[in-house]
Amino acid sequence: MKAEPCTYVIFGATGNLSRIKLMPALYHLDVANRLPEGTRILAIGRRPWDQQKWLAEVREMVQVKAKDDFDEAIFKRFSDRLHYHQGDLSEAQCYTTLTSTLDDKRFSRNIAFYLSISPADFGPVMSMLSDNHLFDEDSGWRRVIIEKPFGYDLDSAQALQKRISHYLTEEQIYRIDHYLGKGMVQNVLVFRFANVMLEPLWNRNYIDHIQITHSESIGIDTRGDYYNSAGALRDMLQSHLLQLLTLVTMEPPVSMEAETLRDEKVKVLKSIRPIPKEAVHAQAFRGQYTKGHVNNEKVNGYLEEANIPANSTTETYASMKLYIDNWRWRGVPFYLRTGKRMAKAQSTISICFRHPPLQFFRDTEVHCMNPNWVLLGIQPEECIRIEMTVKEPGLEMTTRTSSLDASFRNQDEKAIDAYEDLLLDVLKGDRSLFLRFDEVEYAWRIVDPILQTWAIERDYIATYPAGSWGPEDSRLFDKDSQSWRSSLTPECK
Repeated sequence: MKAEPCTYVIFGATGNLSRIKLMPALYHLDVANRLPEGTRILAIGRRPWDQQKWLAEVREMVQVKAKDDFDEAIFKRFSDRLHYHQGDLSEAQCYTTLTSTLDDKRFSRNIAFYLSISPADFGPVMSMLSDNHLFDEDSGWRRVIIEKPFGYDLDSAQALQKRISHYLTEEQIYRIDHYLGKGMVQNVLVFRFANVMLEPLWNRNYIDHIQITHSESIGIDTRGDYYNSAGALRDMLQSHLLQLLTLVTMEPPVSMEAETLRDEKVKVLKSIRPIPKEAVHAQAFRGQYTKGHVNNEKVNGYLEEANIPANSTTETYASMKLYIDNWRWRGVPFYLRTGKRMAKAQSTISICFRHPPLQFFRDTEVHCMNPNWVLLGIQPEECIRIEMTVKEPGLEMTTRTSSLDASFRNQDEKAIDAYEDLLLDVLKGDRSLFLRFDEVEYAWRIVDPILQTWAIERDYIATYPAGSWGPEDSRLFDKDSQSWRSSLTPECK
């Protein structure tokens, strides 16, 4: 697919996401000569800034991220693409003046609206864009990028979809999950479908269980109001981790075409065994961090953070066990967990194979006979490792675990931010890494019984000290031999 010139209209352009991710990503696309000539970036914000002030702000955003790679000549080219439009997105005048601005011949007729705004504003903003005929595709395409969360639960997601479908077709909607733009996440597909040696083993006959972990060492920062209404289950598990689960477990698509890829992901979500409300406590666990030490610094507990009620039972840690009832995965448990203020910041997929029979080694001194693991590091370490048991040098029959490392990136290769990939895909019209509504809907169906149960149980929540690996939730595991894997280096048990 070829990228076409476009006008990126960014609502919430002065906010945190734009500052940290969007503007640096667009600049880096320009550095790589991937922004087609004629592409413009129209920022919408309430602040009374003129063009000069906006360019100074963007320069700072880009320099912080680019550091030593900042190029004055390229920024000059990039700044020619930038325009600032002052307006309050809640006022009709903002949209009438926006319409007049976009009629200027400097701007491409292809328009992508990026809604970096509160989910509560999605509907009203789309309504006013539609009233001003800004979704009409008479002279060019119209695409709308929507940040997560898409809804608050199943009912609200369905209601939001019903509302925005009044204005847009499904083909015009790009529900962004930045996790899917990460190079290592895409590499999961290559690892699975471009290497034939593991495919015969990728099923219930050989795999004991699979773990997916996203841990963060940071707290909630200044997001107290949002986070207390969302919690870890909505913030991470319902979106990012379930997406990783689909990529690891789906059947091979017939092609990399967007719809066939997404069809296979939806099949996985449909096959996940529903969690009845009476089974929530057996298959889900929540916790909340208390004060502790992270990176040798003393940090507050969740209830001591700004804008958090003293009696809050919002979870900062959530884990759950799922089963996929299909031919490939029947009976294999999948363990997912996420948490704030944990011992280390990392995202990993850990695939544990069945334990080898030890009868052959019964009269030897083999003590550390670990099962084989395939470890996929998503962030910050991007890697693929296969753990094997080998004999140690020497006269005795002793073994150790050795790791076959197929690192994702060579030392001289730079990381590409996920937003660069995804913003470029919008220009191409490639929706394969964006979420279709049925993906969102079935993900909500999976977690809804848990959310409903936790919502009415507000008298107690387990706690864990900041800087730890979370609360004790070993009851999730099917076997005594199963436990959370927190390291990408060999563990002897």
